[in-house]
Amino acid sequence: MRNKKKTTGLIILASVVAIFFLAPLFWMLSTSFKSDTEALVGGLHWLPKHFTFENYKYMFLQQGLDVPVLKWVFNSLFVGIAGTLIIVVVDAMAAYGLARLDVYFRKTLFAVFVGTLMIPWVITFLPLYMEFNAFHLLDTYAVLILPYSGNAFGVFLLYQFFKGFPKELEEAAVLDGANKWKIFTRVVIPTARPIMWTLGIFSFMTIYNDFLWPLVATSSPEMRTITTGISIMAQGSFTSSYGRLMALTTLATLPIFVIFMIGQKQLIKGITRTGIK
Repeated sequence: MRNKKKTTGLIILASVVAIFFLAPLFWMLSTSFKSDTEALVGGLHWLPKHFTFENYKYMFLQQGLDVPVLKWVFNSLFVGIAGTLIIVVVDAMAAYGLARLDVYFRKTLFAVFVGTLMIPWVITFLPLYMEFNAFHLLDTYAVLILPYSGNAFGVFLLYQFFKGFPKELEEAAVLDGANKWKIFTRVVIPTARPIMWTLGIFSFMTIYNDFLWPLVATSSPEMRTITTGISIMAQGSFTSSYGRLMALTTLATLPIFVIFMIGQKQLIKGITRTGIK
């Protein structure tokens, strides 16, 4: 009886917290279907009196819009997907090498990887900017993707999984004639799929939602990402058009929602196995 009351209390608490976080999202979605006149009315009105798709038509048809909104969405998706693929591949090979192969100074290297997690990302901005400027790569896709290619968190996450991988499976593969590469690609990677999905989703969200680095590294409107684009429009032609601004924000939120829905099962499995909180 006591456990039942405790469970009910936790469900009520979780529901209240969920409503608290979902309310701004609902208001954003609702406002995106309002006309400019209705969106600017004071007070909190959750539902539009007259639903309109004009704000979304304005985005997709680009009528009277002097900035490439759809290009911003494409840039964010391309950079997010490319950066995520690089992170997953590079981190998986680095973590497996540190966890299972006879590498010189393995413990020292791992300590260095983990130590880099203590360095704030913003501190690296100036050296990175100067480095890419020296190679004339500013305002390109390379400058938006390459800074994310080395992810110490991903190495640490996968290292923990590979460290506990059963040695018997590797020994059985060796008896079947498999070399190190075949063991890695055909035995280890398939079992690590949920962890890699987890790393992939977190990495995509980080890259897609990043605002500061794309703002610093790009200057032309065509190379902006959707996060920097929203900032530009919020201070520019959408200043007095909340409906269009919320439609743009909703458009920017959709890819993250779709990615989460696709990978949620693998994400839960990965979190369960690694104990991420």
